[in-house]
Amino acid sequence: QVQLVESGGGLVRVGDSLRLSCAASGRAFDMYAMGWFRQAPGKERECVSAISRNGDSHYCTQAVKGRFTISRDNAKNTVYLQMNSLKPEDTAVYYCAARATPSTTNKFLKRYDYDYWGQGTQVTVSS
Repeated sequence: QVQLVESGGGLVRVGDSLRLSCAASGRAFDMYAMGWFRQAPGKERECVSAISRNGDSHYCTQAVKGRFTISRDNAKNTVYLQMNSLKPEDTAVYYCAARATPSTTNKFLKRYDYDYWGQGTQVTVSS
């Protein structure tokens, strides 16, 4: 089992950057594929990005490609989401998620793929 705690959200202006962190407690973080999701008011929770155990990344929505970067540091039990050139439409609660998997390369893009979730961190981008 793993517990996830997100941090790094906040209120920023258009064009600013933020780096979200998701710290995992428990054992064997390197056995988990990880993902970042977001949920804006009145909308479904959507996949932003996913990363495999060996660090291969995927960006689920075209809207963040080229602006967001997912990464992980297995030594620190942490996954990151670097967000640059933020836009008002990026405003949402951002969640990290974890799924244990024997595959080092698989990435998971659906909410129901994940077993563990953090509590979320609010990102608000003002114009």
